[in-house]
Amino acid sequence: MTKEFNPDRLDAKAFVQAGARLAGHDSLLKYERLAQEAKGLHPDLRVDWEAQGEWRAEAGTEGGQMWMHLQVQATFPMLCQRCLGPVDVPLQVDRWFRFVADEATAEALDDEVEEDLLALSREFDLHELIEDELLMTLPVVPRHDECPTQVPMASSDEDFEAATAERPNPFAALASLRVGKPDQ
Repeated sequence: MTKEFNPDRLDAKAFVQAGARLAGHDSLLKYERLAQEAKGLHPDLRVDWEAQGEWRAEAGTEGGQMWMHLQVQATFPMLCQRCLGPVDVPLQVDRWFRFVADEATAEALDDEVEEDLLALSREFDLHELIEDELLMTLPVVPRHDECPTQVPMASSDEDFEAATAERPNPFAALASLRVGKPDQ
């Protein structure tokens, strides 16, 4: 009999021990915090994900380690910081996570190990992890590789420079008052 796993309330230990695999194709709208960052969100944007549990035996012991491999792909609508037009940014996550007994263990081991640690839970929210990982992959400065419209690269325009050249320096008048007077 095959056990069914729910990504919203995942029994992480059973998932790993079974070497189970979960995959989904969700609407981007399902991820509320991520959707708040989007520019021009439409309902046909998808988040494709896959999670695989893996038990790794430790040499010389009866125990082992519980791991999960997470892969996520999505296209995310943002605003190009160069041309200020819409840009679809491809997001990709490919990470391994190791489950540990609890949050205290994860916190204690965090500085000592390189891998990402998660606390073991019978109600692990896989969708929340997916959303967290996608949020962390968002670019700080999204932009096109090549913008569809010509972007002016001048720091100021000619009219601005001409207007400032025509205006007399306000301190020039003060300087003329001082001319001819001896320093006191």
